[in-house]
Amino acid sequence: MRKHRYALGATFAALAIVLLAACQGNTGGSQSGGATSNLKIGLVTDVGTLDDHNFNQFSWEGAKAGAQAIGAAAPQSVVTTQSADYAKNINSFVSKNYNIIVTVGFALGSDTTKAAKANPNIKFIGVDQGICVDAQGNPDSTFACKGDAATLLPNYQGLVFKEQQPGYLAGVVAALISKSGHIAAIGGTATVPAVPNYMIGYLNGAKSVKADIKVELKYISAAPDAKAFNDPPGGKQAADGLLNANPDIDVLFQVAGKTGNGVLQSACEHNIHAIGVDVDQFVSTPDTAKCTVVSAEKKLKKAVSDAIQRVKDKKDKGGTITLDITTDSVGLSPFHDSASMITPDIQAKIDAAIKGLKDGSIKACVETPFGSCDNKNGQPPA
Repeated sequence: MRKHRYALGATFAALAIVLLAACQGNTGGSQSGGATSNLKIGLVTDVGTLDDHNFNQFSWEGAKAGAQAIGAAAPQSVVTTQSADYAKNINSFVSKNYNIIVTVGFALGSDTTKAAKANPNIKFIGVDQGICVDAQGNPDSTFACKGDAATLLPNYQGLVFKEQQPGYLAGVVAALISKSGHIAAIGGTATVPAVPNYMIGYLNGAKSVKADIKVELKYISAAPDAKAFNDPPGGKQAADGLLNANPDIDVLFQVAGKTGNGVLQSACEHNIHAIGVDVDQFVSTPDTAKCTVVSAEKKLKKAVSDAIQRVKDKKDKGGTITLDITTDSVGLSPFHDSASMITPDIQAKIDAAIKGLKDGSIKACVETPFGSCDNKNGQPPA
């Protein structure tokens, strides 16, 4: 039998309005107190919206926080509607002599690399972008990565996260709260490394608790397109199909950006537990908070803000910067209204997993030389 959970009150509806209002403030102007830095900051989103309650939104929050921290004018944003516009959108800031350009998402990596090489006097910050270049500093589609990105592109910080670590913790939680022994995860696409990283970590975390647990992993799209990350109705349809075919699934993890908001909606309608991704979705997506137990988080706002501050302080270095659990750059969100579910025994097991990931005695997955999960040694993308 599926478990019914309680709904939230008006507090979170009000919070949603506050969040949306914050996201809409993307026009220029000085921060309160007057600008003390003349650095101009621009942000280019991945395909989707600025108020996606997920990756774009919290990277944008980081850009605003970073601008405020250094006393710069409020940043500007360009929202990408199709992947063909990545380069054009980046160049819209280059042509206006912006000093710092933040690009959001793995899919913008190649165009950001090209822009960074062509504009060495502009600082670039790529969120979810491991920098792989050839010996001339060009994007390397073969992933041989023979060029030293730190030397060849000293103006480009590529921020990557060990998603497998919060994914592993999400899997531990899912296995511990599951009554049926059958859980699932739905990802946007396997072609964006962050997605299978989360999902393979989830699989391994769950199996560390219950070796015989059944874990379904499903991907929505073969490409990093709007269907994968900006289609809530499509996400709901995919989740409905999975849950209708497997009525004993009682925990569902979403790894699909705004598409995943539809996955959360489906979980709530099926009266099962949901786990959010990237940000604290109990707060950012209040209409599904009633079934969202916890979220596997990247500290996106902090990561972007810190990167901007490194530029201002002249402490930035080019190349890939890996953010992980040892610096609290990834982890689990608070449990909020689900805290009563987390018994002392469950919390002890979560704490043990966190300790093991931090000291290296637990590996969330078998990693490739680039730090992503090796699909050959995990669950291959379906």
